[in-house]
Amino acid sequence: MKNSIVIYIFLFVKCALFAQNKDTWISFWDKDTTHIGFKDQKGNIKIAPKFMGLTFANKFDDIIVVSEEMKENWKSYYLTKSGRIVGRDSLYIFDNGADCENEGFIRFKDYKTDKMGLFNAHGNIVIPTEYSDLTRVRNGMIIALKGATKVMDSGGDGHFSWGGGKEYLIDINNKILIENFGYNDELNFYSLQKSKEPSKDEIRENFLGVDDQYYSFINFDKEFKLWLKNNFLTDLSKENLLKNSYDKITYWKEQDVDGWVSKPKASFIEQNYKLIKAKLLQLKAVDCDYHIFSQSLNKFIYEADEYDQYFDNCHQPKDWINPVKNIVISPKNKTDHGQDHFEFLRTENGYKLISISLRNAELK
Repeated sequence: MKNSIVIYIFLFVKCALFAQNKDTWISFWDKDTTHIGFKDQKGNIKIAPKFMGLTFANKFDDIIVVSEEMKENWKSYYLTKSGRIVGRDSLYIFDNGADCENEGFIRFKDYKTDKMGLFNAHGNIVIPTEYSDLTRVRNGMIIALKGATKVMDSGGDGHFSWGGGKEYLIDINNKILIENFGYNDELNFYSLQKSKEPSKDEIRENFLGVDDQYYSFINFDKEFKLWLKNNFLTDLSKENLLKNSYDKITYWKEQDVDGWVSKPKASFIEQNYKLIKAKLLQLKAVDCDYHIFSQSLNKFIYEADEYDQYFDNCHQPKDWINPVKNIVISPKNKTDHGQDHFEFLRTENGYKLISISLRNAELK
């Protein structure tokens, strides 16, 4: 595309070079497992154990949230790698957890105005507290909601939704890139392309920017469904299943060991191939009742170190780049109970089958 300018290349190169030179600190407990400290990758203690409470980060790259007890009082704040303390009592808390840095940025909240802003790696404010809500930084971009009103849920549990306001796509310098940019979990912000004309790629969504250029992003849902139709279901051979499976496949096992267990894909597919193929063939039938859901990688199931790349520094799933697509197949007979589940993780090498759960069938 002669008129296209892929503007995310610089960000990728910058992040890659930075990552190569970055000394990530790792959290560790004291002897009583009551306080958390941080060591560098050589095992040198950089911060002696003193943190508790909202200190969720198990890795420290640039800036994190910490809590400690001072004179019988709890103090929570943002801490940079240089030891700078900022944002005292301004933590952004969501779903009972503090925010986690992403790309060297972290969100904070001014509770006097009930507005949100953004710190950079040095603890400097790069996005002022003028927004009702902000997403995490993704490829140097943020979806920002401004001028909205909280609408409290009727259940009285403290949950709320936003009413009104205007959404923008902004960059880390608070520059508006796109106006009226509706929130969408399915957009891959790391796939950004900019062009004078809208992209004709069927898995991309186009948005007209304030600079009269078109910004296009791959839509995860469209991407997965096209791949499923044209690449996966067209060839259900053992070879293709192996090619499109994660190194280990996790499945539910009732007998012998209750719960989720994992097995290398080669032996798992060899032992269960006929059953898996029969179940997947249902998806090719016109009357198959199935739905595809987007979800996050379950951190309580995928705890091994090999899955670390799919979680952030606070061990939250990075579903903004590695979502899980769950195909749920319902039985034709509506009186039958249970459903079949096939979960695919988006990896740097494409979608990979990572988990299977089948009704009325025992996987080996």
